[in-house]
Amino acid sequence: MSEESTSEKLVELAKRRGYFFQSAGVYGGVGGFYTFGPQGASLKQNIEDAWRERYAVGEGHMEIDAPTIMPEPVFEASGHLEGFDDMLVECPECGTSHRADHIVEDNTDYEDAESLPIPEVEEIVAEYELVCPACGAGLAGQAVERFNLMFATNIGPGDSQPGYMRPETAQGIFVEFPRLKEYARNQLPFGVTQIGRAYRNEISPRRSIIRTREFTQAELELFIDPEDEPDLTEVEDVTVTLYPASEQHAEDGNAVETTIGEAVADGTIADPWIGYFLGISQEWYASVGVDTERFRYRQHLSGERAHYAADCWDAESEIDGNWIEIAGFAHRGDYDLSKHGEHSEDRFTIFNQYDDPKTVERATVDPDMSYLGPEFGSDAQAVVAELEALAERDRTAFDGETVTVDLEGEPSEIPVEKTGFSVDEETIAGEHVTPHVVEPSFGVDRLVYTVLHHAYREDEVDGEKRTYLALDPEVAPTFVGVFPLQRDDDLEARAEAIASDLRAAGLAITYDDSGAIGRRYRRQDEVGTPFCVTVDYESLEDDAVTVRERDSTAQKRLPIAELPDTLAALRAGSLEFAELEDLEG
Repeated sequence: MSEESTSEKLVELAKRRGYFFQSAGVYGGVGGFYTFGPQGASLKQNIEDAWRERYAVGEGHMEIDAPTIMPEPVFEASGHLEGFDDMLVECPECGTSHRADHIVEDNTDYEDAESLPIPEVEEIVAEYELVCPACGAGLAGQAVERFNLMFATNIGPGDSQPGYMRPETAQGIFVEFPRLKEYARNQLPFGVTQIGRAYRNEISPRRSIIRTREFTQAELELFIDPEDEPDLTEVEDVTVTLYPASEQHAEDGNAVETTIGEAVADGTIADPWIGYFLGISQEWYASVGVDTERFRYRQHLSGERAHYAADCWDAESEIDGNWIEIAGFAHRGDYDLSKHGEHSEDRFTIFNQYDDPKTVERATVDPDMSYLGPEFGSDAQAVVAELEALAERDRTAFDGETVTVDLEGEPSEIPVEKTGFSVDEETIAGEHVTPHVVEPSFGVDRLVYTVLHHAYREDEVDGEKRTYLALDPEVAPTFVGVFPLQRDDDLEARAEAIASDLRAAGLAITYDDSGAIGRRYRRQDEVGTPFCVTVDYESLEDDAVTVRERDSTAQKRLPIAELPDTLAALRAGSLEFAELEDLEG
């Protein structure tokens, strides 16, 4: 029998200790949906709060909470109806659907198969004689098709309006840009954050909460002037591990260690804004418990970039020898705002006022409709629009006696004198700019899994095997366990009073009086509780308790009166357990 992987052990621990488990288990469960238990919900909330503190409060950005269902026109404009899909292959024997690119990656040396064109994926399936993971039937010759990942629904009864569950939180921000820019006083840059659920009808959800159909995202959409660049002083010396596209294409390519400043300067990171967010995220990931020795940033290959992304890097964590994406950092350009501007009746620009007014030449047309009307009939207004666009785009087109416009593929010549073309000087105070968007997008569920996996430890204490989670105190779901040494009215009363005082100090507390003290320690070790406080009979005499530290299992005797301040300092990281003075010497 093969040895259990850390992931297998972790999934079992998660179920046993209330971190996460498959939803609706009493009805057999359904793939891709998980419930976070009491410990998992608290850990997830703590990570979200830490993200909010860094990316919303720390960066001075606003936060919104948009609906999870949006009408169809939103996704027509965004491109999700046409371009948000994965590769599907169906087994000819059992009928099970699979991600074709995953089958290729799992059974060959190909990496990032989703960046390959479908015909090449079909050839690889045939060449390697790949089979259905469910029943073992051959998949050679089976068509690989595109499958849109959005969940469709109807909004309202009767002749209802088609809608979709949002596949990302970002569109809820973009569609509200005309209002949000007013809150930002029309000043760039400004950012909008959102933490919320997103939905993707994954072909083959797998690996517990790593790939699910309902998940939580934490996203920042930073709206910038395309001419502006960030100040990299804060992050230029941050060391990062990068896996750029050039190294991925090389036969012996490897990830490289560098600094943000060096990577931006030599063009490895082409966009300084992406560099800025990779830098601050490197430090933030470490603060919530990601092992930076098992962490890297990987640049997207051209074929795998989202339809909206000009450039994109993923934050990846190593899990049991495999790398999984836990965040994406994309420069979306002006794609989103331009698309929503084209499809809606609102303006998705910001007026950029100049320091001093400028005098500019402006080419305009004032067509003679008495000529265009009889000449073009119902197409006359379309001709006017073409002339206006041409005057703005290429005024030299009006240099001759006639100008040619293209009307539904048919060229038409119009006398320039009938267009009313002129170039005039005018003084302008500013210009309308379509902001570009830089987006750090975090998968919260995958980050929760990474933090748990990187915290998983096994050792021996007093000759017995111990499992514990070395969670960072800032995100641990329970910070302190409070125990009476044994069932005794006086001990229990004192322990309950201490637990109450610590809760009042804002610390996450659990109270446990069940079983031997060693077993209670082991339960809290598995949950990842950093400290345990034990009230014994001496406590009734000397007003002190035994405080045990999880990772080292070291114990110290501390005054009860100082517990709230001491534990709060330990949680904040301003005090180390080794620095505490033990009353017992």
